Amino acid sequence: MENTVFKICGREEWAAASVAGEYLGNADDARDGFIHLSAADQVAGTLEKHYAGRTDLLLVAVDAEALGTALKWEPSRGGALFPHLYGPLPLASVTGVTEIGADQ
Repeated sequence: MENTVFKICGREEWAAASVAGEYLGNADDARDGFIHLSAADQVAGTLEKHYAGRTDLLLVAVDAEALGTALKWEPSRGGALFPHLYGPLPLASVTGVTEIGADQ
């Protein structure tokens, strides 16, 4: 699959992860038992479906290979394969963080 996957999260969530040294996910991730990630071509749809109207968002780029076997590509929206991380997201696997808006 792809070498870079993405997590959309709020600034406060990411600030807490920066202190903790790992990102444990948001309430939806905790409910589902894995951290929801997106491939590059899925980011816009994820923003539209789950983050409409939010202005406090960051797009976190993650080296998929660094996640090892904890990263699984599983069917989700419309049968498309989405990357799901079973375990915490280590900050060492992050390759970039940028601001993103729901209109991007």
